[in-house]
Amino acid sequence: MQPQGRASGATLTEEATQRQPAASAAESAAGIAAPPFPDADLMYIVDLLPPEEQFRYQEVRDFLQSRVRAASIDYWNREEFPFGLVAELGKYGLGGLQTDGTSKLFKGLMYVELARADVSLSALVGIHNELIVGMIDQLGSEEQKARWLPGLTALTQIGAFALTEPEHGSDIAGGLATTARLDGGEWVINGAKRWIGAGTIADFAVVWARDVADQQIKGFIVETDRPGYTATKIANKIGLRIMQNADIVLDEVRIPKANLLPGATDFSKANELLRDSRAWVGWQAAGIQLAAFDVARSYSLERKQFGKELARFQLIQQQLAEILGNASASLSLMAQLARIQEDGQLEMVQAAMAKSTTTRLARASVAMGRSLMGGNGISSDYEMGKLFGDAEILYTYEGSYEINSLIVARAVTGKSAFV
Repeated sequence: MQPQGRASGATLTEEATQRQPAASAAESAAGIAAPPFPDADLMYIVDLLPPEEQFRYQEVRDFLQSRVRAASIDYWNREEFPFGLVAELGKYGLGGLQTDGTSKLFKGLMYVELARADVSLSALVGIHNELIVGMIDQLGSEEQKARWLPGLTALTQIGAFALTEPEHGSDIAGGLATTARLDGGEWVINGAKRWIGAGTIADFAVVWARDVADQQIKGFIVETDRPGYTATKIANKIGLRIMQNADIVLDEVRIPKANLLPGATDFSKANELLRDSRAWVGWQAAGIQLAAFDVARSYSLERKQFGKELARFQLIQQQLAEILGNASASLSLMAQLARIQEDGQLEMVQAAMAKSTTTRLARASVAMGRSLMGGNGISSDYEMGKLFGDAEILYTYEGSYEINSLIVARAVTGKSAFV
């Protein structure tokens, strides 16, 4: 069966030329022709999209590669947030992927291309859609939806997802210490959160706190300008340096009773969205591997040693093939996961397996890319150093590799090894 969108009767070389974008302006100016398969989609995953989504995909991909990829390096070096770039992402509809009616595969491929351009911005857009827009759309009141969703989907407003705490990460469901008590018509929240993405720049945070009355973990919308709310940027990270992670302190923060998310009155509701968010990291892992391949291949075609391009050496070719193989395996796994998700069959075991497997492969891929580039591989000026640091974050967040592995093994053995 022929994949949707492929030109029948075309040879592989002719088809690749028809399907792929031309060389970049910089490459053209340098007299460098685009290599075969410049988008590196050897499994034709994009062709599974319907034509209208393929068109939008290519439009967004071109924007991300031409506008965001190179620009992100300086922001990454300075640990600075690119407000202007985020506003442009909003104009391309990337703030409303959760609610715009497009397919799960299209949304996943948008996360791939965002990560391919910059992992921090892919994290911002992914958390924004999966956890912030998703929470309010699915668990919020009509008043909360009317107040927040228009600005969120346009990316003119940003939310933070405040769950992890200084002393509780993997054990957060049982150990969460932040409290909420009802005092007349207001909730009063006390506690601390850590590693909260966009915590210093968000308009509000979805704060998870334990109701002292019934001991249930509930979700609350806390505007960041409320008295008692303070956020301090976590600096000196080795990766995800554009994302403004924060330590948050909530000291007798008072919010209206109506700020409780009515659909988030116990932690089971949060778990459903956290499952989808865990799966989302698999798309990021596929994207960072494609980025590593892009950088490594370009470098190997341009860099000369012993009188010829690196791409002519067998060991270099082996590494390029392995990086692309890992990326293609990750992308294919995620495409199948999108089908399962579209059918409403996604469970935590599949999300955990996708996250742990793809991030393990991503870690291996960027390590090969760094090695291939020698000393230049450790510098963000050549991009690979940036990808190398960012891959470590993907390996760790949304449940560490080890925790996700234990989730998978528990599901397939029926035995828990957590404690």
